[in-house]
Amino acid sequence: MDKLKVSIVGGSGYAGGEVARILLSHPRAELAQVTSESHVGEYLYNVHPNLRGRTKIQFTTPDQIDPCAVLFLALPHGETQKRIDHWATIAPRIVDLSADFRLHDLKAYEKWYGEAHHAPNWVSQFVYGLPELHRDEMKSAKYISGVGCNATATNLALLPLVRANLLDTSRPIIVDIKVGSSEGGNSPSLASHHPERSGSVRTFSAVGHRHTGEVEQELGLTNVFLSITSIEMVRGVLATAHCFLKPGTAEKDLWRAYRGAYKDEPFVRIVKDKQGIYRYPEPKILSGSNYADVGFEYDESTNRAVSLCAIDNLMKGAAGSAVQAMNLMCGFTETEGLEFPGLHPI
Repeated sequence: MDKLKVSIVGGSGYAGGEVARILLSHPRAELAQVTSESHVGEYLYNVHPNLRGRTKIQFTTPDQIDPCAVLFLALPHGETQKRIDHWATIAPRIVDLSADFRLHDLKAYEKWYGEAHHAPNWVSQFVYGLPELHRDEMKSAKYISGVGCNATATNLALLPLVRANLLDTSRPIIVDIKVGSSEGGNSPSLASHHPERSGSVRTFSAVGHRHTGEVEQELGLTNVFLSITSIEMVRGVLATAHCFLKPGTAEKDLWRAYRGAYKDEPFVRIVKDKQGIYRYPEPKILSGSNYADVGFEYDESTNRAVSLCAIDNLMKGAAGSAVQAMNLMCGFTETEGLEFPGLHPI
């Protein structure tokens, strides 16, 4: 079976490294090149030590990238849009992991990112890259955007309630999101310095987080508010959404909504058990996997629901969804290369 040649621009970061890890074991794709501005000539495993013995690929410069079938762009925010005309000449299909093409409304982009878009004519050509929302569009797409990890956890937590029209949208939806340190990327800072980071429970975006724009766009909500807190964890996101439902809603309606939304989803699991220590979604056991675990509780006396979603921010929140997008756009089995279930204990 011939494999598609696939390359990565910006492969020295955590998300780019995860894309490389997945592709090196993918049955239908061949990792051809990986670029880095700061590690040219070094082996991938010098930066991503888990890849030692798996590849002899060395980082090249972005200008040395050859034509390929699919190009993954894992560049810092704002960089893809500046050269998208060039990248489109390299490959007929592109998956961009950055935030550059997630928001389709140019005014919304300017609101959340504080500047005008550099490639406004390209925005409408990208499909938002969450398969649970846009699977059919992705199958015929040439350009797919990445997803925000916090937005992904929030969207998957709330999607069943939105689709079933159960939310009381006259009341605010508060989403408390706890994240691991890898969400900050691999560039060191005072905040990531071990004495400052270890043991911390640090809220760093109490209001106005950029991923709110993705939730508003994808779920059609205008009353959702995200707060982000970094905790003692490397990988993972846990979104806890506090919301109110319409009067007369019963718990059976929630079960119907969640099962209806996710019964055919290969990477979403409903976690709602009455006993044991894993009664609710927990990101720890999802490390390295593309699964999203979703759960809920409901207080009928107050119509208050708590919906939870746990993911690995570098997988379902970035690289995993990106490869899942590639599988869909190339006509592969959606789960190929993404079957790893996570580890326990870890």
